[in-house]
This record gives sequence, C-alpha cells and structure tokens, in this order.
Amino acid sequence: MHNQKASVRGVCNYEFCIMNYALDKIMNRYIPHTEEDIKVMLEKIGVNSTDDLFSDIPEDVIFKGEYNIPSAMSEVELRKHFKELADKNSNLVVFAGGGAYDHYSPSVIGHLLARSEFYTAYTPYQPEISQGTLQYIFEYQSMICELTGLEASNASMYDGATATAEAAMMMVASAKKKNRVLISSTVASRVVDVVKTYTKFHGIELTVIPEKDGVTDLEALYEALGSGDVAGVIVPCPNKYGIIEDFTGLADKVHAVKALLTMTCDPSTLAVLRTPAEWGADIACGDGQTLGMPMQFGGPYLGFMACSKAQLRKMPGRVVGATKDADGKRAFVLTLQAREQHIRREKATSNICSNQSLMALYATVYVALMGKKGLEEVNKLSCDGAHYLYHKLLATGKFHKVFDKPFLKEFTLRTDLDVKKVNEYLASKGYMGGIDLGEGLVEFAVTEKRTKEEIDELVTLMLEA
Repeated sequence: MHNQKASVRGVCNYEFCIMNYALDKIMNRYIPHTEEDIKVMLEKIGVNSTDDLFSDIPEDVIFKGEYNIPSAMSEVELRKHFKELADKNSNLVVFAGGGAYDHYSPSVIGHLLARSEFYTAYTPYQPEISQGTLQYIFEYQSMICELTGLEASNASMYDGATATAEAAMMMVASAKKKNRVLISSTVASRVVDVVKTYTKFHGIELTVIPEKDGVTDLEALYEALGSGDVAGVIVPCPNKYGIIEDFTGLADKVHAVKALLTMTCDPSTLAVLRTPAEWGADIACGDGQTLGMPMQFGGPYLGFMACSKAQLRKMPGRVVGATKDADGKRAFVLTLQAREQHIRREKATSNICSNQSLMALYATVYVALMGKKGLEEVNKLSCDGAHYLYHKLLATGKFHKVFDKPFLKEFTLRTDLDVKKVNEYLASKGYMGGIDLGEGLVEFAVTEKRTKEEIDELVTLMLEA
C-alpha cells in the first residue's frame, strides 16, 4: 500500500513538473529540463506533448498572439519605470468602509513577515521542516479563538465572503436532513451574493430574511424557523449599515429547532463588542482585513472561521496543534484536516485546501503587536471619530438620521445631495467620501487614522461641493 501511495504521489509530481514546464515555456522563461527529461515525464503521465495538457481548453479561448511584454531593463531603469507607475496613484484620505477599512498597519509587520522561518517555511504537512509556519498558524488560531470566544479556529479562508459561504455549507452538513439556510439582508450585499452562488451550486435552499428599520426583522426570522427545515441562520455584527444589532434570545430560538447560528463579524471590533460566543453563536466568520491589513485594490485579504468544539469535524481547512518532540521541547503539528477533502471528495463539507496563510501571519503579528489594550484603543479612537463626524454632518442640515441605533466606526445617513458628484469633487481634493448605497443613503467609516482636522476638512469640502 505504501508503494502504491508513493507511485500515485510520483505521478502527481510529474504532472506538476510538466505543467510548470508548459507554463514557463509560454512565458519564454529559462527551463532547466532537457528534451529527454520532458520526454520521460510526458511518457510517465501518458501524453504525447505539453499541448495535450491543455486539450480541455477550447481552441477559441486560447491566446495565439504575441505577449505585450516590454524589452529587458536594467535595475535603475526598472526602478524608475515602477516609480512613474506608482506616481499615477492617488493616495486619498479614506472615509469609506463597506468591508475594507483604512486601519493603521505598524511598519514592523513587514519586517517580521519576511523572517525566513515564517516566510519560506514549507507546507505544514511536513512538521520537521515547517515549524515556523505551524507556529504562526497555531498562534493565529489562538488569537481568533480569543477574539470570537469560540473553541476552535481553522487557518484560514480566502476572504470574508467565501468564509461565510463555507459556514452555510458547514451548517447544512451538520444538520440532519435539513437543507435550508436563512441569511439576514443586513449582511453586506456582496457577501449575500457570494453565499447565493455557493448555495445554488451545492443544492442548498437560501432564504434572505428582510430588514426592518435597518436591522434584521426578527419576527420574520422566527416565522421562517417554524418551517422545521432550517439548518442554520447567518446574521451580521456589525451590519451593512454599521449598526450593532441586538440578538438577545436569537441563539435559543435557533437551537430550539436544532439549527445552528453563524455570525459574520469584523474581528477587530470583537475587542470591545459582545463576542459571537457570548451571543450563543456556533460559528463565527468574516474578513480579517481589519487586523491591520492595508487597503490594496481588493486584496489579498483573509477569511477567518471559528466554531464550537461540537462543530470542529465539519469545519473546512486545517487545524494546527501544539505538542512535544522526542526531546520534550515544544513543537507544532498539523492536528486535524478533513480526510474527505482529499479522498472522498464527494462526501466532503468543503474541498477547500488552500488558504491565505501569509495574511494569517500578517494578522497574527498585528494582533500580537496591538494586544488587548491596543485593539481597545483602536476601537475607541474609531468610535470617537465616527460619532464626531456623524454629528458634524447632521449639523450641516444636508444630512439626516435614517436609523437611530448604536454604531461603532461606521454609520449611514440620508441626503438629498448628488452623492456621485460630491464624491468626485472630494476625490479631486484628495478625499474618498462615503459609499453611495442608493435611494439617498450614504455610508461613512472613520478609523483611528482619521484626525479631527481631516474630519472638519471633509465636512467643509462636502458643503462646497
């Protein structure tokens, strides 16, 4: 059996090498394999040429022209070229949120990230040569558990939207003969759209629960729970309007019908808000971008997921644990990964195996640097700034309350102004304004990076516009 496994792995390695060769050949890069090497590898996997590896791709979508790649440059020329490109960027003062927030990223993170024991360590499948990776994954899991209050965390997911979709599938996999998931319409719209896509192609019935006065319509949710076919419920904290919803008693109602409760969260706010565990949630998920990750044209970001011990075996991804080696020294190992992901794929809750490991390291370093007091201070500064801007905008008479409910760093107001034109004017002055939600609604976010002077300037510019 061992030889059979080794043979299978050998074929996989051959396929990997020959695929790399084919891709490198396309890119015109130097290839170390000789023609004889290539011939042996092709024979081993049973194909005649590298072109056969791409036979499943329709001819009409294969690019056959020349790549628009510039000629070689010296280092000096290359640096100059990229500086010219970088100078075209507009570095705006950000007052937008909606899932990506301009939090401060300490400069030391980049230096710690690049340490070789973390940055170049091998895959966690081989603990003897990947202790650096296993260590930071273990620490990352511990920190996510501390923030969410739940017992287990994986390491990790792609982003917050797909993590929420994975949570939906996880709840269905945990339920007995139930195939329906309820999701609040106050969850961010882009997240709801991703969950819709995942559930559609996994044969899961998804019901969107309406909102009422900016929060989840709990009466409608409880009525839907009464159908008896609900596997799980997904609610946000904070929600898409920035509101901190009150879910008192929700977990009891959900568990009474033998369903599970998932909360999709902003992890940085959990340093001061009630945790998913305190709300009685079984699963917590969301995007880890707020853990110090700079805004970078949409990514890479980090999806996190934590759950109660009872749901551990259904959680996708991997779990790292701590142990002792033969000499009694502390060591880290890959403790748990769903076997079905590799062998019985059709029975798997999820087939996700990869993750945003580098971003998990980023979040780990950030949380370790900030500590409990640091995260509390970040939220206090953000909250103070957001409420200051909130009242300044209301005082102009151009903005009006929509929802009179608690918020932390993000809020929504109504205006008769042309939000698109106002934001264009703000951008010309170096500011990124609020997000146009349509129907006169505009959403603003304030982080610890925003000063009183910047907030005052934003309000002045908006009145000018």
